[in-house]
Amino acid sequence: MTDTEALVALNLLPRIGPVRVQKLLDQFATPAEVLGAPLHRLLKVPQIGEETATVIHMWQDHCDVTKELDEVKSRGLTLLSKFDAGYPAPLRDAYDAPNVLYIWGKLEERDKHAIAVVGSRRSTNYGTNATKKLSFQLAHAGYTIISGLARGIDTTAHEAALAAGGRTIAIIGSGLAKIYPPENLGLAEKIAAGHGAIVSEFPLHTEPDKQTFPQRNRIVAAWCRALLVTECPAWSGAIITANLASEYGKSVYAVPGPIDKPTSAGCHQLIRDGATLVFDASQIIDDLGTFSFAAPRMENTAETPELPMLEGDELAIYEMLGSEETGVDRIISGTGLPTATVTSTLLKLEMKRLVRALPGFRFARR
Repeated sequence: MTDTEALVALNLLPRIGPVRVQKLLDQFATPAEVLGAPLHRLLKVPQIGEETATVIHMWQDHCDVTKELDEVKSRGLTLLSKFDAGYPAPLRDAYDAPNVLYIWGKLEERDKHAIAVVGSRRSTNYGTNATKKLSFQLAHAGYTIISGLARGIDTTAHEAALAAGGRTIAIIGSGLAKIYPPENLGLAEKIAAGHGAIVSEFPLHTEPDKQTFPQRNRIVAAWCRALLVTECPAWSGAIITANLASEYGKSVYAVPGPIDKPTSAGCHQLIRDGATLVFDASQIIDDLGTFSFAAPRMENTAETPELPMLEGDELAIYEMLGSEETGVDRIISGTGLPTATVTSTLLKLEMKRLVRALPGFRFARR
């Protein structure tokens, strides 16, 4: 049995998480030795009580590794253990690093330069627009956008990264055979089809619950170089993820919102506690830099850009705009284009410094 296969077996066993597995590996040379160890030796390992030691000793009665591995292969997935060379470098040093990662899609070396974008599941127009803008800009600059595939801010962050032609990774709180929320299955398929990966530490058929989401959040916090919270209330999973990122030594950024809106109270508290206030991705890029593989960075400048050749959707939308504010509904009705096409194209025009976004999801030419 390989180290990866043995770790898959340990990962399938109940109530044996990454911390306990590491305790076992501190005493045994390999995961396979753990599975073959006599009961009396398992009982000597710190934090391994009689019940857990018995489950490990009788592991074949509690899980079917062959079935799990066969399904991984049939679904075209990849398995990485923390002993594998391709295991994400930012996770290796975490004290509670996942034993194995199930991957739908492909990881790349550039994904170590990732920025997490998180926030409320019940996002407002304000939070949605801020997330679109910042995630698009960051992905355009070459950063991989990491989020949790949840409703609201997470979904918007992934979609904006795709619209920018960038990469995005979704860390989910369920098994890859149980994509949650189910309405994001289409989004997951787009990400996995050459634009990033869907990643889980859980066995394939694990259902999401109140425990799996916090476990997912720690991976988001450990993997990213920096974390951005675009909108969240005072009590939110995004706050927990931000605090974890801070504990891991990562930079934390937050977008301010209306002072009378509870939907931004969490961001305001993070800023009070030391998070960096941001309203444009250039502020984050200035801190972290760009890379050789990154797309050309969009610098702030007072100069009027030379009008490039536009065609297709970009030309149709640009011609709908003037120097006066135009609402997105009018643009949609005037061009006859789908809403998703209009919003993604407006972001591209904004990145080209041809369009400026205004409050209330209104736009005008620069």
